[in-house]
Amino acid sequence: MDQQGRLGPLRGHRVVIPRVLTVAGSDSGGGAGVQADLKTMLALGVHGMSVITAVTAQNSLGVQGTWELPVEAVRAQYRSVVDDIGVQAVKTGMLASAELVEAVAELISGTDAPAVVDPVGVSKHGDPLLAASALDSLRTKLLPVATVATPNLDEVAQLTGVRVESEGDLRRAAAAVLEYGPRWVLIKGGHLSGDAVDLLTDGSGECWLRAPRHDNRHTHGTGCTLASAIASGLARGLSVPEAVTAAKEYVTGAIAAGFALGAGIGPVDHGWRFRA
Repeated sequence: MDQQGRLGPLRGHRVVIPRVLTVAGSDSGGGAGVQADLKTMLALGVHGMSVITAVTAQNSLGVQGTWELPVEAVRAQYRSVVDDIGVQAVKTGMLASAELVEAVAELISGTDAPAVVDPVGVSKHGDPLLAASALDSLRTKLLPVATVATPNLDEVAQLTGVRVESEGDLRRAAAAVLEYGPRWVLIKGGHLSGDAVDLLTDGSGECWLRAPRHDNRHTHGTGCTLASAIASGLARGLSVPEAVTAAKEYVTGAIAAGFALGAGIGPVDHGWRFRA
């Protein structure tokens, strides 16, 4: 400790911090995508790393443009991180095209770490972030290598054709997604009325997660944040139900603390625990 009482570097000791890799698009407004993922990982005590799959021009009003990276650039970023630093969990977000979905699925299948797949189809503002031609690749290549898949109700309909109108439909939606091979699925019921209820299941056991609905329109980045929080929990050695339960608690607090930014929909507050 120095004269000001601050802790100095630990000499002769190696601090091992769990490492999580996000494979996703960049959100220039900082509320979702890779930026939200890295903020979440920092808040939850893990070291976040990134593979950029696409660049978006994005703000509180919507997405003004997207530019996907070449497959070789995505593959090189992934190999650079995993082969040297290693990972305890991988999280995927915006993958844009069938070619990128298939490349990322191949990379994950060769990585000995749990994978959380957020099958991002559209932005909070309704802007498409995944080509229609990539849906089949997502179903047949990426979902089968997922430890946990985290679709919202629009993404469930996109992937399976099942439309969830009430809480009673969540089981049917989960069964339809599990048909594609993920070990666990978390169906996010946030678009339903009433409490925010999600269903986590592996097809044999169920875990229902409920939280009060907060009257706050500033919810940009909710899905990215939740999936990254789950990956952070898995990297720290939690079981899937434990990781999802902890992530639900974290994202509920982040939604409650969401703040205005720009002229449109603001982000959830990834640092809400620091300000509580």
